[in-house]
Amino acid sequence: MDLFDYRAQKNADGNRPLAERMRPKKLMDYVGQSHLVGEGAVVWHALKSDQLFSMILWGPPGCGKTTLARMIATETKAHFVHFSAVLSGVKEIRSVIESAKDHRRYYQKRTVLFVDEIHRFNKAQQDAFLHHVESGLITLIGATTENPSFEIIAPLISRCRVLVLETLSDQDMRIIIQKALDDSENGFGFLDVELSEDAINNLIRIADGDGRSVLNGLELVVQLAVSKHDKTNGKTIKIDNTHTKDALQHLSLSYDKTGENHYNLISAFHKSLRGSDPDASIYWFTRMISSGEDPLYVARRMVRFASEDIGCADPHALNIALNAMQAFQFLGHPEGELCLAQAAIYLACAPKSNRIYEAYNRAKADIKQTGALPVPMHIRNAPTSLMNSMGYGKGYKYAHDFKHALTKQQYLPDKLHDRVYYEPSERGYESVIKKRLDQWKELLKNS
Repeated sequence: MDLFDYRAQKNADGNRPLAERMRPKKLMDYVGQSHLVGEGAVVWHALKSDQLFSMILWGPPGCGKTTLARMIATETKAHFVHFSAVLSGVKEIRSVIESAKDHRRYYQKRTVLFVDEIHRFNKAQQDAFLHHVESGLITLIGATTENPSFEIIAPLISRCRVLVLETLSDQDMRIIIQKALDDSENGFGFLDVELSEDAINNLIRIADGDGRSVLNGLELVVQLAVSKHDKTNGKTIKIDNTHTKDALQHLSLSYDKTGENHYNLISAFHKSLRGSDPDASIYWFTRMISSGEDPLYVARRMVRFASEDIGCADPHALNIALNAMQAFQFLGHPEGELCLAQAAIYLACAPKSNRIYEAYNRAKADIKQTGALPVPMHIRNAPTSLMNSMGYGKGYKYAHDFKHALTKQQYLPDKLHDRVYYEPSERGYESVIKKRLDQWKELLKNS
């Protein structure tokens, strides 16, 4: 193919983006997620043994959720239905169920139903799957970037296996880039393209573990290089960091405008708040709002931040964040944006402590390790005579009956009786809490 037939090649391919053209069709060509698809791993074993199960694929954007679902269907020769939770409802679900019954009745084929962004389905829509997943009529594969524990109903999760996909590694991204450069049919193999090491590293850095993003970046860089290439210089198109910087600058600006740089911007905002820099915080806040980001998404992140990074160092921070979100809902655009900006600056200037976050994670780790430990008998509720006769609540000491409302009493399970989860810092109001807890410990020690 002539070097400058690239545009004709694109038109012939229906103008599909490079990321879509390079989507692998066989498991052996899949890049990343070796803990799931590598030899002996759970998905690999399910396909080899033809024992496919319903699953929820949970992972960040561009990690290969949709590609994996399509390949699973191909490998099992199943009837594959791609379903978008954004565009479909209960009516469409019922139509898929009827189609699945027909395929099982007439062709003896199982139906793999892939639901993209399954977290966008409401409870009623998710309920519509339950019976058919349980009966085996459909094998459900749901994809989500959100924590399934919060976004998907418990009965559906219990009927599926949650598989966690990881952000693609730098090595994975290199493989993806090289495949695109070598592939003559779907990639740039028909061109003689050379990418410098700096150019590759820059593409990987900008994409930040997102396979779709790195291919979008590569496509833009190659397009720019082809348009500037001088025929007198020969066939080889040499791409260095100058090309990638130029192309990816346009890409970044486009992302900012359309909100696709969502994760980079929110990360910068969060880290600026954590770093107590009000100037950077208001800058990134304004960048997001100007780019069309949903202000309520930013507000929700600030509410989370108030507990995760400030906590009891300034107990008012959570109220400030919640009030700002409520004020925006009341005022709307553009007046309400100023309320959110006020909250952002307040949070940046507040004393910081992550001790609430650490305490929560320590408790969660213990629960994961020890399971559902029994509640000590003396602090159990005894609403019936039977429970009372069994010793529920026996020996409980009512704190208000004692001086300072303090008494020596075990509240944690026996196995964790000496665990300490919350350790307040010396910053902000937490210094007051720390002093109080130290005083209580001393009083209990001497009582």
